[in-house]
Amino acid sequence: MRSQLEQSLSSINQVLLGKETEVRLAVTCLLANGHLLLEDVPGMGKTTLSHALARVMGLDFQRIQFTADLLPGDILGTSVFNRDSSGFVFHPGPVFAELVLADEINRATPKTQSALLEAMEEGQVSIEGTTHALPQPFFVIATQNPVTQGGTFALPESQLDRFLMRLSLGYPTPEAEKALLLGESRRQLVSRLEPVFDRAGLRAIQAAVAEVRASDALIDYILRLLSASRAQPSFAGGLSPRAGLALLAAARAWAYMAGRNHVIPEDVQIVLPGVAGHRLHELSNGTQSHGPKVDWLLREVPAL
Repeated sequence: MRSQLEQSLSSINQVLLGKETEVRLAVTCLLANGHLLLEDVPGMGKTTLSHALARVMGLDFQRIQFTADLLPGDILGTSVFNRDSSGFVFHPGPVFAELVLADEINRATPKTQSALLEAMEEGQVSIEGTTHALPQPFFVIATQNPVTQGGTFALPESQLDRFLMRLSLGYPTPEAEKALLLGESRRQLVSRLEPVFDRAGLRAIQAAVAEVRASDALIDYILRLLSASRAQPSFAGGLSPRAGLALLAAARAWAYMAGRNHVIPEDVQIVLPGVAGHRLHELSNGTQSHGPKVDWLLREVPAL
């Protein structure tokens, strides 16, 4: 399976140039059975990454374009009266897919954003008193424009906490951008990607990732990180127990992709910025950027 994973990464990297680490982290998030938030200015390849992941992993794909007038029913689905049966028939919305791209999620109102909360946490949606199970695997990739741009609604902390990781692709290197300008259309390249996995294969890897061993010493290291974040007076709030579970799940997935059946401290340190960056903010200004907060944890909390 690991050879298939490397083949998947190679295929995606042929489309998204110069972003090998970000691509590996995105696949890590999928294997950890989490959800991914991509935050960047428009045009950085967020949608391209989502399409490429869906193609290579063999997942059914749906894209939801979030706008200010989008309603929860447009995401979840609605019941429509059927004259022949003299009853209401439920028509599933686009959330009933294995990989859902919530494009520009912070352009929708908070009410519409919250329509995804139950889906992301429970793998189901409740509509008119009836619970509908979502497909498995179920992976949400949400893209978000910087909150400084006009027409955006900041995601509340409860929504942010549903994302296992937040990543930023950033600008490509000059070499990668030159290859991008001289190369084929990314859309054409994505359309030619071949599936490396099927649904059953991906589910098998997710199950194997959950079995990757974490020693007591490694768990103690994660606990020290959580405790330090809660004791730091400059943080408005520390990392929650859910954040600790997310950190362990992501570290297990990264270790599996590295070919190991156990987690080491370096695995935790690599995934920590993506897992903790959107869950911590400074008490003074409320910012939620990566960087100083996570750097402080990595610097001050000993691994052993």
